Amino acid sequence: MRAHLRPLALACALAALPGLAAATDLLQAWQAAQQHDRTLAVARAAHAAAQPQRDQAAALWRPGVALTAAAGVANGETQMHGAQFSAPGMGPTNGANVATSITGGTATRWQLQASQPLYNPQRRAQQEQLRLQADMADLQWQAQQQQAMLRTAQRYLDVAVAQEALRVIDQQHAAVQKAAEEAQERYRVGSAPITDTHEASARLAALRASQVAAQVDLDVKRRLLADATGLPAATLQARLPAAPASELLSTALALEAWQQQAEDGNPGIRLQTLAAETARAEARKHSLGAAPSVDLVAQAGQERLHGSGAYGTAQNKNLSAMVGVQLTVPLYTGGWRSAKEEESLRLQDKAEAETLSTREQVAQQVQAAWLGLRMGAQRVHALEQAQVASRARLDATQTGHEVGDRTLLDLLNAQNDDAATALALAQARSALLIDHLRLALLAGQLDEARLRAVNQALAPAQ
Repeated sequence: MRAHLRPLALACALAALPGLAAATDLLQAWQAAQQHDRTLAVARAAHAAAQPQRDQAAALWRPGVALTAAAGVANGETQMHGAQFSAPGMGPTNGANVATSITGGTATRWQLQASQPLYNPQRRAQQEQLRLQADMADLQWQAQQQQAMLRTAQRYLDVAVAQEALRVIDQQHAAVQKAAEEAQERYRVGSAPITDTHEASARLAALRASQVAAQVDLDVKRRLLADATGLPAATLQARLPAAPASELLSTALALEAWQQQAEDGNPGIRLQTLAAETARAEARKHSLGAAPSVDLVAQAGQERLHGSGAYGTAQNKNLSAMVGVQLTVPLYTGGWRSAKEEESLRLQDKAEAETLSTREQVAQQVQAAWLGLRMGAQRVHALEQAQVASRARLDATQTGHEVGDRTLLDLLNAQNDDAATALALAQARSALLIDHLRLALLAGQLDEARLRAVNQALAPAQ
């Protein structure tokens, strides 16, 4: 109960403070998503539903007890010829004929039976199959958790980039607005042509349209993050990455090392391997369907028939009890067992082929993610240098425009290039972080510790 209230309490606390936005921390967003993400909730329920399979596997070798009882109307007739018996005061009797008849009488029957499996190869194969299915459910849950972690990080950084895009456009709009006012004043005093005013006005109109588009994009990205975390969309704010590429790649391994880690730890490969083992267990279960089984059994029961018939009122009562060993040998099942075995063998071939295909796909994905991480780091480094150059160019153009060496168009172009570089750098840094997390997911190593390291690479909250 407390775990479910934690995200709500966090949202309320953040929203209650004036000027403070919610979910400024990636870890906070992930903690909220663990309780609110719909896809993760479905995976959690599926995992819980699969856990009793281990209990089912253990129960296959525990004793079973059954009680059966029946009552109804029945007819009965008993004939015995040449019976030998003795009765008190009558002595022995040989060759007696005994007959009873009951029509429309009352019949009752009950039986209590207990059995303990001693030897059953098919049941053992079924037990192994259930254990493998439970292990698959554990792996599926782990995989869903990692995917949800990556999905939350992606949505969080999407919000951060959308915020930056709107901020850059707003900043650019303010600068162009100022330039437009200066151009209008210069035209009024006759020191600048009317074309400067028209150029600034055109840029302002384009920026207003960009502002609307950027705001809509930000609202959509916030809504997606809010749906995953349950936090209020209107106040959601996210932090941009700020760490240099060298810090992000300080623990990067060679491609071969990542591929080996993926071969050993990728959830998809491990799941497919278990699926192949489960298929083999299914095939063994049906192949052993013709094997004999031995059970320790104990039975106690009673049958009673009471009524009247051709010879008057009669009552038959039979009590029985037995303890012993029961041998069961399947002889013929109409071809069902062999057909199921053939089906299981074909499914086993399919699972093994899918395992090989999954290994190849994961290897390709690891290579692509690793190359993307390397290229992304180079792109971030190049954009960092480009940002320094664009800021220097903007400063020089601003100074030149003030003294009359640069036109208003030169200034507007320099501002546009600087804004585009700043936004491209934010996008590249975010993509680098996502590539880092995606590579960790492919290797089966995406956890909260790695997410915490990524969170530390974000810029401080402002």
